[in-house]
Formats: sequence, structure tokens, C-alpha cells
Amino acid sequence: MTMLDSRTAQAGTLESMDCLVTVTGPADGRVIEISGSSAPRFKISMERRVNDVLDSLGCDSGVRVAVQDNGALDIVLGARVEAAFVRYREGDVR
Repeated sequence: MTMLDSRTAQAGTLESMDCLVTVTGPADGRVIEISGSSAPRFKISMERRVNDVLDSLGCDSGVRVAVQDNGALDIVLGARVEAAFVRYREGDVR
């Protein structure tokens, strides 16, 4: 995957029990930023989940993933990261 241009893709909402995931690039390596209500307690496990999803999707280029969490379950976080990254990779910016 070659990211010559800068783009942004998102998935999710800021509603309760959800999260908003924004993927931008290119970046120097993989950068993960997590903020929101669950970040102080669950940041490490959330970063691990984001990395696992990106690895499973073959993300080998530099991207920045920002997660604004509002109490999303692990499965919701994974689905939002997957949707945002696929949109980013395919150029389907929403």
C-alpha cells in the first residue's frame, strides 16, 4: 500500500458506548492516540487491540490512528478501527 497523499477516514460516533476512530496518513511509523472516558484505565489494552486489528489487515505503512472513546466495548473498538482503516486504504473518506 502506497500512501503518497494525505487522507483521513473515520468510523464510529461520539455517542455513549461507542468510539470515533480517525485514521490519517502518511505518518512516521504507526502512531496511536487514545483519549476519552476509558483511556486512563484501559489505554494499554486499547492500544493492543488497535495494533492487532491493523496487523490483521496488513497495515505495514505509517498511519496515525486517533481513538476518541466513550466507553466502547473491545469488539466495538475493533470494528471501528477496521472500518476506518479499510476506508482509509481504499480512499473512501467519510
